[in-house]
Amino acid sequence: MTGPAATDADRRAPGGADPRAPRDSARRPVPPPAPWVRTRLRATPLSSLLGAALAFVAVLLSAALPRAMDRGTDQALRSFLESRGPAQTSLYVTARPRYGEQSPQNLDEVLATLVSRTAPGFAVAPDGPVHGTSAGPRSLANRGLAAPDGVPPQLGLHHLRTASEHVRLVEGRWPGAPAPAPGSPIPIVLSQSAAKTIGIRVGMVLESQALTTMKAEVVGLYVANDEAEDYWTDFTCLLRACLNMTTTQPPSAFWRTEALVGAEALDPLPEWGEGDSKDFWRIPVDTGTLRADLLPATAKAVASYLSGPTATRLTQETRRSDLRFTSRLPEQFALAEARRQAATPLAAMGPAGVAGVAFVVFCLAAGLTGDRREAELRLLLARGGSRAGIVRRLLAENAVTVLPAAALASVLAVVLLPTPRSAGTVLAASAATLLALLAVPVRAFVLLSPKRPPGPRRRLVAELLALAATAAAVFEVRSRGVAPAGAGVDPLLIAAPLLLALCGGLLLARLQPALVGALARAAGRGPGLIGFLGLARAARGTGGRARPSVLPLIAMLLAITTGGFGATVLTAVADARVAAARAAVGGDAQLAGPGGAALPESLTTAADALPGVRSSVKVWSDDNVFLYGTKTGSTQISVIVADPVEYAKLSAATGRGRFDPALLATGAAGTSGATVPALISRDLADDDTSGFRLRLDNGGELKLTTVGVIDGTPARPGARSTTVVLPAAQVMAAIPQMGLPNAWFALGDVDQHRLEQAVRTADPTAGEERYRVRTSSAATAELGSDPLQRSAERLFWASLAGAAGFALLAVLLTLVRAAPDRAALLARLRTMGLRPRQGILLILVESVPLALAAALGGALLAAGTVALLGPALDLSTLVGTRVPTGLQVLVTPVLIQALGLAALVAGAVLAEAAISGRRQITTELRAGDQR
Repeated sequence: MTGPAATDADRRAPGGADPRAPRDSARRPVPPPAPWVRTRLRATPLSSLLGAALAFVAVLLSAALPRAMDRGTDQALRSFLESRGPAQTSLYVTARPRYGEQSPQNLDEVLATLVSRTAPGFAVAPDGPVHGTSAGPRSLANRGLAAPDGVPPQLGLHHLRTASEHVRLVEGRWPGAPAPAPGSPIPIVLSQSAAKTIGIRVGMVLESQALTTMKAEVVGLYVANDEAEDYWTDFTCLLRACLNMTTTQPPSAFWRTEALVGAEALDPLPEWGEGDSKDFWRIPVDTGTLRADLLPATAKAVASYLSGPTATRLTQETRRSDLRFTSRLPEQFALAEARRQAATPLAAMGPAGVAGVAFVVFCLAAGLTGDRREAELRLLLARGGSRAGIVRRLLAENAVTVLPAAALASVLAVVLLPTPRSAGTVLAASAATLLALLAVPVRAFVLLSPKRPPGPRRRLVAELLALAATAAAVFEVRSRGVAPAGAGVDPLLIAAPLLLALCGGLLLARLQPALVGALARAAGRGPGLIGFLGLARAARGTGGRARPSVLPLIAMLLAITTGGFGATVLTAVADARVAAARAAVGGDAQLAGPGGAALPESLTTAADALPGVRSSVKVWSDDNVFLYGTKTGSTQISVIVADPVEYAKLSAATGRGRFDPALLATGAAGTSGATVPALISRDLADDDTSGFRLRLDNGGELKLTTVGVIDGTPARPGARSTTVVLPAAQVMAAIPQMGLPNAWFALGDVDQHRLEQAVRTADPTAGEERYRVRTSSAATAELGSDPLQRSAERLFWASLAGAAGFALLAVLLTLVRAAPDRAALLARLRTMGLRPRQGILLILVESVPLALAAALGGALLAAGTVALLGPALDLSTLVGTRVPTGLQVLVTPVLIQALGLAALVAGAVLAEAAISGRRQITTELRAGDQR
């Protein structure tokens, strides 16, 4: 009898293993599930790399822009204060000399105490302080000294503690011990230039004219190592003889110079000054270490030093109760802060535009990723995944690519643009990083959320809210103007252009489908199908959408509006500089004789022959002329005598004193006393002009016939004096003793260096300061040399480039997003006989409406932004001089920005169609249509 059948349990091995199973199956571990993030990154390496690149660029720009602005403001502050010179950026401390107790050691001790209180907040410049004792000037009684108008020269004395380090002795010796006995001459050293000018020699004893007679013996002559050194600020007369004028009427000229004395002569210095003596300490502040963000704290520390707790402590520590502190630094700080506040709102508009376009680009990138992965995400949700869990996984995917790219971009910005401030960098980089990190998870959360029924009113309400916010911002800016200096960045002024672009984009998004649809219907009546298909696809959305996406349109409008507005500002600034320079020079070039002296004919002839001179005019000008027959009997005026035709060209070019040259072409000419036509300034127009008589400084007299009224003259830039313009031919015929002209003006592209060279060649004996040589090109360059202006301009252009790049990227993302649907269409059409060139043309026709609508709408929005916000803008800070408030609409810069970006977009579309179109079509034909 057989036993029961063996069961599965009986067949198992003692260890419990199934003998039919492979022997090593029990020892093989079950593999763990593959990590989600690693799997997804390996599945889409190109997409992950592009996402990291986009995050890198966005964070780099976000981190770099605040640092660039900080560096620009710091450099502008330092350059502005440096241009003021040490006289305006130094702390001055003075005290009465201690009669009979003067000592160099005491001066040095006081200096050490004063310097020790300069930190923190501000430091002493590397050149170091200048201190010592000075005594006011005395008139010299020696005969034979130079006296231009019979007034004897004056001599002041100084003891500078470190003067020997900045000069070298060329003759004689240095003053030294022993101290001069009472009544004996004070040993002094004089500059070689001053001694030569006044006629002083080594060994001469100079006697003073005063109640108490004192003498000074010249024991040596010196020359400065570097006359341009800041050390000599406030001590110009120590280097050369200074020509001064007396306060009497009429004023008389006299020479004044100053000399150095040794430490042994400190006691007699107060007696030489006769009450005009002082101990002084000049402490130059190191402007190279000042920071714009710390300027309020620095100003507070300087104020305390001048008249606050610090000044009180210094008075006690030095045991000098008569210390007096003065400085122009508080005024310069206030002016520098006002300039920065005036330029900040204009400079911040560009970065705000870039931020707006970048935000749209991230939204488009998130939309593209969401469309590509929507089926996968919905499958995960259907298999039990939660929305929160899916969003966390997407966040982890983004973190792996975005965070390293953001960290690298932040470090690169810090390395490339070093600045001590980091708060703005951290804030901007963090905002960009969060946007790059959360864009895709937020889009996925929206996709996986339960769909709500369509609500067209929601979109209408949102658009009306945007329109209301825009109208309120524009109205507020127009009514109150730009935020005043000290109020910081004006958020409304920055937001208004962006809101205008947003409203324009929303309006175009509603109009574009209807307009393009009408064009498509019109094209459908024609024989070809390419235009109809392309326009029809442009009128409706792709991928099942009812209308085209508004985001690419908004991105391009933001870029064009920001670019057009910024380009208009920069163009207006450049034009205003040229106009201001022309007004300051009186044309494009000017030559003037010293003190109204005549210009040699060889000089004006050489200037006329310079390259670039289109027209020139010789001018006789005189401010010491009296006009008789006015309401007050006689009035001192300025007379301009010039050729009417050439002078009219000059007036028209500079915008001052325009007139018709034919007005001065008539009039009698003859001997002295003849009647000549005249143009008078407006302040003379109310007088009885029939009796005007003109008496020139050379004795000539003219009867005038008023033929017109002018509002100024280019021959007197900036002057507001009463002016009369006369024709040269009639005046020269009536008064032959007029002589040569004393000024020359020209229009054209005249180079400053060539004009100076022509002056030196025509008059080799003249010094460099003999003639006044000015050109508008040099004046324009000087107005634009301020680092504050250059920083704002560089920021504008960088922002324009960044906005254009992001707008182009938005268009490319739109093309990529529509690529699958477009490829399927082209594949079907290829089976029906569509040629490759027709496929590319179809893509272009589909994309052209977006580019044209953005170009036209952006140009109109940019012009509208200038028209709406322009009257509130003051460009004086960017120009470099005071100009009228307001900004006019300029067509050229707006069109350049709009057409340039439209051409860039068209080129990108063509390149994308040529590169990827054929490959996508081939893929669709091989895979078959599964849609």
